[in-house]
Amino acid sequence: MKKEKTTLTIILQYFPSPQFEITIKRFIDSSFIEKILIVHSGDYAGTHLKCDAMKTDSFLSGKTLNQILAKIKTKYFLFISQVQNIKINQFELERMIGIAEQTGAGMTYSDYYDAKNGNRFEHPLNEYQLGSIRDTFDFGHVLVFSTCAVKKALECYGKLENVDKAGLYDLRLKVSIDHQLFHIQENLYTKIKSGIHKNGERQFDYVDPFEHQTQKEMETVATKHLKRIGAYLRPKFENVPKYDIRFPVEASVVIPVRNRLNTIAEAIKSVLEQKTNFPFNCIVIDNYSTDGTTQLLQHIAEKNPLVEHQIPPRTDLSIGGCWNEAIYSKVSGRYVVQLDSDDIYSRQDTLQKIVDEFHRSNYAMVIGSYKLMNMKLEELPPGIVDHKEWTPGNGRNNALRINGLGAPRAFNTALLREIGGMPNVSYGEDYAIALRLSHQYQIGRIYEPLYLCRRWEGNTDAALSIEIANKNDHFKDKLRTIEILSRQQFNGKIK
Repeated sequence: MKKEKTTLTIILQYFPSPQFEITIKRFIDSSFIEKILIVHSGDYAGTHLKCDAMKTDSFLSGKTLNQILAKIKTKYFLFISQVQNIKINQFELERMIGIAEQTGAGMTYSDYYDAKNGNRFEHPLNEYQLGSIRDTFDFGHVLVFSTCAVKKALECYGKLENVDKAGLYDLRLKVSIDHQLFHIQENLYTKIKSGIHKNGERQFDYVDPFEHQTQKEMETVATKHLKRIGAYLRPKFENVPKYDIRFPVEASVVIPVRNRLNTIAEAIKSVLEQKTNFPFNCIVIDNYSTDGTTQLLQHIAEKNPLVEHQIPPRTDLSIGGCWNEAIYSKVSGRYVVQLDSDDIYSRQDTLQKIVDEFHRSNYAMVIGSYKLMNMKLEELPPGIVDHKEWTPGNGRNNALRINGLGAPRAFNTALLREIGGMPNVSYGEDYAIALRLSHQYQIGRIYEPLYLCRRWEGNTDAALSIEIANKNDHFKDKLRTIEILSRQQFNGKIK
């Protein structure tokens, strides 16, 4: 018996451009497409075949998407963003629907090509996992949903929230609870690139002060998702154990460094200028520098008894491993405080404020705020990064939604030793520990800037390639997966 052909509905936002008209014509001419729903803000007056129009103020609002979902009659629907810059490749729709059928996925997405100035480059995406709940997860621009999976999700977990921008985020989280979000590792469409961020700048999008209301919406959606999957933690914390350990100083500033000849002296200088009512030192873990950094550090340490210059006994250490050398060092202080080798403390009471915060309450960790600068100490957007989304009531839940937690970061040394130190990686080591500690203990926050994060071409996170950015994002998603599984076990509920 011949199988009935699967048809689908296309959902896209109107954009007044020739490319929109070209794309619409391709869809209309396809026998594969039964209906096209064009969402607009009042500027669309077309009468295309197969097309229905819907006027709305927000394409991604929960209200709009609920109305759209109620109209869909086909087995699948395809959601397209930025249609003015999308070119559908050969048999893309047939391929995506075929794989959706084979896998039973609730949502399907694929890699694609970026095209710019006549050249075409592959744009790979990451595999979705339990911990991929950040609202910035990159699915690309063409998403195929199973209508059945969507209806089941809405029946089980309720209609989409009354949000202005977080509707699609809410939808994919609800679908992901009982259905797979399947990644096709094939380049099935092409996006014409224009006016985009450099990859290294994407990490600051979520702290844009103009997006505060959107961030609160995303937090609401993410928090309810964690409750549904049994990974939400109430604002109830354990006390940090009291350790009977004598430390040589109250605080140690820890600086892992490799080949930072042009910046390390300024970083150390900002430590030596600290004014405190307690003894402190600066532990510099020199990870086999080859550019003269080692000789400079030897010279600085000879003149400054507060500077502890250490070269690890092993050569396989990343940033986290260098931190462990400092944490377990006999000269380590009761608290260890982060300073990157190309950054500086912005004020002389930074260290005092951090230690005072530890003394003020029962914190396992304290996180400050920083200001983004260039090497000339000129402010860069977004300026102050204070992470006010980390609130006492919901910070450790919201931390699973975002990719960063702020700086400078400081830790209770004895507690770090007890849990085995940091993972030996050079990206996300601090995020891993923050998630681990926040599971049990309260994290203290200082919302005024204490630190200058200096951006320059040699930064490890500046203008990252898509491959490195994906690798970093995947690692943090994996950390979130581990933490969610741990929380589900703690709560006695595995989904």
